[in-house]
Amino acid sequence: MSAGDWLQLLAFHLSVSLLAVGGAVTLAPDLHRFLVDGRGWLSETQFGTSLTLAQVAPGPNVLFIALAGWNVGVNAGAGQPDAIRLALAAFGMATSVFGVLAPSSLLALVATRWSHRHRERLAIRAFRQGMAPIVVGLLLSTAWLLAQAASAGAAGWRPWALTAVCTLLVWRTRLHLVWMLAMGAALGAAGWV
Repeated sequence: MSAGDWLQLLAFHLSVSLLAVGGAVTLAPDLHRFLVDGRGWLSETQFGTSLTLAQVAPGPNVLFIALAGWNVGVNAGAGQPDAIRLALAAFGMATSVFGVLAPSSLLALVATRWSHRHRERLAIRAFRQGMAPIVVGLLLSTAWLLAQAASAGAAGWRPWALTAVCTLLVWRTRLHLVWMLAMGAALGAAGWV
């Protein structure tokens, strides 16, 4: 990757940072379009693995961004000695995480203080209630994207069925996400998806 490519990676993360309403995972469709479809800096497998590992690991969802940036750096260092490859992976991770966290963290700090001071205003309460369906829509678009990529192979309709079952479980139960990921892993190991 050239210096211009790294600047594009940083600029992209800076630009989508303020769209991360509901967490970093809501950026998955845009990241997929940019990193996989647009630039080809990540494979479908690397993108899906980054997202899955971040969901299984304890901690914030922004880990997904770090893993994707790490993999971009690993791919950029393909064919290089291990030390250079490791340095590029760390640089890709740092660039991605800084780009996605800096603007949104600053905005969150300022907006939280302001909205807390004015929390009784009708407009503030309406805004908070109106954001819930937007977050749900972004999460559903992420599920759609992942199921679409998984169904492109030999699995066919099965990833769609698994996505529908998981959506119902999330909506109607309090089953922890790790159990659903374990179920998906077991079905994948069995060759069903």
